[in-house]
Amino acid sequence: MASFAGIRLAASGLAAARAGMEVTGQNIANQATTGYTRQRVDQAPVGAPGATGLWPSVLRVGGGVDVTAIARLGDEVLDARVRDALATSGYWSARATAAGQAEVTMAEPTEDGLAANLDRFWAGWSDLANNPDSATAQVVLNNAQVLVGQIAAGYHAIAGQWEGLRGQVDRQVADVNATAGRVAVLNTQIREAVQSGRNANELIDQRNLLAQQLSTAVGATGTVEADGTLTVRVDGNALVSGDRARAITAAGPRDIADSGRVTLEWADRPGVAVSVTGGTIGGTISTLAPASDGGTLAAVAQAYNDTAVALADTVNAIHRSGETAGGAAGGDFFALYPAGPPALGLSVIPAGLDELALAAPGAGPLDTTIADRISALSASAVSASKTWSDFVTGFGVTVAGDLQRADIADTGAVAAVASQQSSASVDGDEETINLLTYQTAYQASARVLTAMDEALDLLINRTGLVGR
Repeated sequence: MASFAGIRLAASGLAAARAGMEVTGQNIANQATTGYTRQRVDQAPVGAPGATGLWPSVLRVGGGVDVTAIARLGDEVLDARVRDALATSGYWSARATAAGQAEVTMAEPTEDGLAANLDRFWAGWSDLANNPDSATAQVVLNNAQVLVGQIAAGYHAIAGQWEGLRGQVDRQVADVNATAGRVAVLNTQIREAVQSGRNANELIDQRNLLAQQLSTAVGATGTVEADGTLTVRVDGNALVSGDRARAITAAGPRDIADSGRVTLEWADRPGVAVSVTGGTIGGTISTLAPASDGGTLAAVAQAYNDTAVALADTVNAIHRSGETAGGAAGGDFFALYPAGPPALGLSVIPAGLDELALAAPGAGPLDTTIADRISALSASAVSASKTWSDFVTGFGVTVAGDLQRADIADTGAVAAVASQQSSASVDGDEETINLLTYQTAYQASARVLTAMDEALDLLINRTGLVGR
């Protein structure tokens, strides 16, 4: 080995150790940075130069060390697993949150719930049958007004929640489009960096974080291509491909009473639905579906409508069969406005005792048979109480199921992220050891350089002049 080759060898060791310290410093600096993946210096030994001349030297020491790359210690399989887990967690979390809010609105089973007010309404008719005076009659009418108002208020609350979630879908779709655009820009930057041999690790970290956001929002999947770009797909179609991103739009009804389903469509292909079965948007859209398709909120609204109809039909049927104290034929107790949701069109017709048909036909003004029959509706299989209680029971099971699935999906997401972070996150203790290792290597390489310098100084300056 030539004398000056030793200097190059030591210099390569210095360069490699310095690169190791710089990368370690980058890891330590980003220890708390969201989405950052730790990095390592990849090194490879440099072989000895080829022998030339008539009498080549037998000593052939290698040429030092070469920094071949700065490796990003992420795992594409774990990254994909995290995206899948986040898509599932986002879906069930959206459904569970919406169902939980609806359950709070219903306030069952408490004294403020509709079932309790229905019981008070039936009990009022029983009291009226035992004591048919104006005060008791007014209690019945007040209970009926409270019942009508509660049914309407419950429907309004669910309709308001539905409209809020519908607006949320529009905002989330806008965020998805913006995020997809940023992924496309990063794809361009990463591809250019890879092709030019530059380090793109931090850009890849940023892109992975955005891809996770897309998975959480819309259940997107991702595939890393050979050129370093990430193809993001929704419903099997590319949302982001290379440096191009497609936009999606939300279409469908704007009110809970409107027909049809809320869907996603490609902006460049109106009318072509995008089937979204994951992410918070997918969960929200499933919540906004019609009651016949399993829509949570529409089912609650329909229950209020069905209860209003059952209440009016059953009470009116009995009330019409009676007579007032003045001998007039009984009419409807409840009115249902034909246009719009029944829950909002329910009203009370009688205004006082003289308009209540409490007696059976021909039984006399003191008879209260009709009031007894109406109070007995509390135990009827076709009454409003039965209609509402059956729904509440089934809805409670549905909410419990959604909450359980959300917990399971959240646990899976936490486990997936933990597995990813076990490989990609920065360990402060490990980095400290690496820093000391590279520092020691740098000092050792510097000592080699000093030794080679001293040897050359001895050879050049202390062995006399050539030719004497």
